[in-house]
Amino acid sequence: MSDSTTAPASPVVLEAWFDLQCPDCFAALDDVRALRETYGDRLDVQLRHFPLAKHKHAYAAAQAAEEAVEQGKGWPYVEALLARTDELGERGEAVLLEVAAELGLDAEEFDTALIDGRHLLTVDADEAEGKAIKVTGTPTYVIGGERLDGGQSQEGLRGRISEIADGLLKG
Repeated sequence: MSDSTTAPASPVVLEAWFDLQCPDCFAALDDVRALRETYGDRLDVQLRHFPLAKHKHAYAAAQAAEEAVEQGKGWPYVEALLARTDELGERGEAVLLEVAAELGLDAEEFDTALIDGRHLLTVDADEAEGKAIKVTGTPTYVIGGERLDGGQSQEGLRGRISEIADGLLKG
C-alpha cells in the first residue's frame, strides 16, 4: 500500500507485509501503533500486501485497501478492516464495502474497483516482491534489509525493530 504513515523523506522505512484477513496482523497493529508513537516521522511504516491462500477474502481486501488509499484513508481502513477479520471470513466482500461506508468513503466506488480490478497490479506486485524476499507468513517486517517473521511469533519483534531503527537513525 503506497499510503505510508509519514512523509516519504523519512530516513528509516519499515515495510509491514500483512494479510488483511489475518488475526495475527490485527494483533500486530499494537506494535505498529507503538512504533509510530515512538518514532513519529523518523519511521515510515509502509503496508505491503501478502494475501495468504488460506484466507479467501484477503486478496479482495488488499484491493479494497488500495482503493481506500486512493480515497485518502488507507491506514484507517486497514485498521478498521483488521478489527473485523472474523466477520470478513464469514461474510466476505460485503464487509469491505461496509467498512468503507463507515469511514465515509465512497462504497460504490469500492464496489466498482473490486469489479474492474484497477488495483490488481499493485497487489500482485507486492505479493511477487514478498515471495522474492521469502515472505512466507504474515505479519512479516523488513527494516534495514533485515526480514523479521512475525507469522511464527510476535514476541520481541517490536524491540528488534526498535533496535534496528535506532541503529539506522544513528548511522
